[in-house]
Formats: sequence, C-alpha cells, structure tokens
Amino acid sequence: MHMDDNKKPKLLMTASTFPRWEGDTEPRFIFDLAKSLLPYFRVTVLVPSAPKAKSREIMEGVEVLRYRYFPVKRLETLCYPGAIVPRIKEKKQRGLLVPFLFLALWWKLFRIGRNYDVIHAHWLVPQGIVQGFLHKTPYIVTGHGGDVSSLNGGLFRILKRKCLKNARCITTVTKLQKEKINQIYPNTKTTIISMGCYIDHFGKQYALDNFFKQNGKKVILFVGRLAEIKGVTYLIEAMKQVDAKLCIVGNGPLREELEQQAREQGDKIEFIGSKTHEELKTVYASADLFVAPSITAKNGDVEGLSLVNLEAMASGLPVIAGALGGTGDLIQSGENGILLKEKDVDDLANKINLLLQDHQEYEKIVSNGLITVAQYDYAVIGKKYADLLFKAME
Repeated sequence: MHMDDNKKPKLLMTASTFPRWEGDTEPRFIFDLAKSLLPYFRVTVLVPSAPKAKSREIMEGVEVLRYRYFPVKRLETLCYPGAIVPRIKEKKQRGLLVPFLFLALWWKLFRIGRNYDVIHAHWLVPQGIVQGFLHKTPYIVTGHGGDVSSLNGGLFRILKRKCLKNARCITTVTKLQKEKINQIYPNTKTTIISMGCYIDHFGKQYALDNFFKQNGKKVILFVGRLAEIKGVTYLIEAMKQVDAKLCIVGNGPLREELEQQAREQGDKIEFIGSKTHEELKTVYASADLFVAPSITAKNGDVEGLSLVNLEAMASGLPVIAGALGGTGDLIQSGENGILLKEKDVDDLANKINLLLQDHQEYEKIVSNGLITVAQYDYAVIGKKYADLLFKAME
C-alpha cells in the first residue's frame, strides 16, 4: 500500500534509545522500525537530546526531533550511550535528571502531539507514562524489557496502569512480558510483535577471510552490552574447554572485569569494542558461531527478544543462546538454534563443541535459522505495526 506522501497519515514515534547521528553505535531498532513504516505513514521520531546530536534532521526519510530536557546541553547524559537505568547505576547523580526528562517530554508532547494522527510510544517508562496523560491523540504503546519487568511498585504501577488503560493497543516482544503487562493491567488488547531485522543487510556474502586474525581457528562471536544480564562471564569460563577464538563485540559496565577474567587465556579471547551497523555485517559474516548466554539478573530482569540473535541468524551463523525471555519464543532447541541451561559452564562448552564438530548439525541449524529469520524481516514487522496503528486511528 504505497500512497502519495502528502496523503499519508502522520505518525509520531517516541523513544529514548536512538542513533545520535549517522553511523552511531547506539541500538537502531527504533530507527529501523520507523523506516519500515515509511510506506504507510509520514514518520517523525521524538527522542531526547544528546551532546553533539542535531536538534532536528532527516535520517533516511525519517524526521528526527530531539527535545532538550536540561539547560546545559553537555549534561544531557541520561539516555546515551546505553539506556536510562544503567546510566543512573553508573553515576547516581544522573537520577536527578529524570524529573526534567519527564517534564520536558510532557511539555513537548503537549505542544506537538495534536499535529499527528497517531502516536507510537516505545517503553512504558518514561514515554508510555507521559503519553498516558495526553490521550487526545490515539496512541499505542510497546513494552521492550526492563520497562515491563521492573519499577512495578507504588506510584510507577499506578502511572503504568493509566498508560496501558488509555492506549488503543499494547504490544510487547515476548510472551513473558505479555503476562507481566496483564498483571499490571488485565486486558485483551495486548499483542506480541517483536522488533525485527533487515535481513538483506546481513549474510555470508559480507565475510572477509581471516578477519579476526584467527589463522584457521574457528571463531565464536558475542555481540552485546557487557552487563550482568548477558552472562558473558560464563562464556569466558567455558572457553577453557573449547579450541577456538572468542571475539567479544560491545562495551558496558563490566568490560574491565571481563577483560581481567579473560587475561589468563591469552590471545584466545579478544575484546573489539562497539561496532557500527555497517561494520557489524562483516563481523557476523566472518565468524563461525554466535553465542548469547543471557541469564536472569540479580534484580529479576530477563532479556526481551535479543535482536543480535536475529542478525546472527540472518548472517548464516548458528545461534547458541540462553533460553530466557524472548529467546525461548524464537528458538526451538536443536532445530533453528540451541538453548542453554542457565549459568552452566559445562553445558555451554559441550554445546559449542558439538556444533564445531558436527558439520551436519551445524548446517541444519544454519538453514533453519535463515527460514526463521525471514518471518522477522522488517517488511513483515512494519506491516504488522502499520495494521495496528491504522486500527488505533479508527
């Protein structure tokens, strides 16, 4: 359904994680979803300001507005890099910026919200909660992970209920999150639609020979934030039983601690920092096996649907992953990937070794992974969201 741009309805998406500029290493799934909705809507994304980011620009057809929330721009550090909760953990005084962010978002939405036909709020906190107070324009809200599973007491619970109650539709990315949303606000308007992956962007055709200087060794890859929930410490430990090289892509609060842990294994484990979207397609394609051993964090958090698993599948890699959160929805173990026992180093090492040694099993999981990931292509996901947004506008 492609229509004349001026006849398309106007969609405003609100979020707190978004690339700050072209080629940024920040997660871009909100940007990718916005692009997938361009055939149906004129899309504007409203996100918090960041030092050095433009206040307004057009990125690949998507209008991006960045709202200021603190008088001193260089102190607008609540949302990037990473996400709000980890940013506060890293530096407690950033918590003082939270009320400013809520108020600034409320004020901006109060001023511009009515210029749009429909609004899509990403994350219950803060975007959903703020949107709950402004429901003259129809809106849908999407829960992504920690925003659903944590901050569920007292005032936050009341505010989340208000947001969910006033939303025309609610979406979330895993079955578990849908159950949690129903505990906060029992309803029949919640659907599970995950984020997706532009599968044409990835593939073995982007592989480069000896890219990791592995000199004939197999390469195991991890991509993600170096935080507790990702379980990287168990992967490093498991490598003692595996004859291969491990490459760890990403940054985060645990980087120094994990590098310290990996040191005794010498150059077998390499940390290569964050990579841009462009660089990542070569990184994935040049590896042999993808491992994402995520765990339940101490505060009870589990991951949503980890998009790196989709990107790895689209790149022709077999995926070995923690069975929690959305991963259990995505992978049938032994068919299109392999699921792990939580925090079990021996299980992890055995499963890696099995795939490195059994060529037939390896090929089966790769080809089934490619079939699975086709259902998560952004053309498919964009259409699902467009249908919901049109429904919300009725």
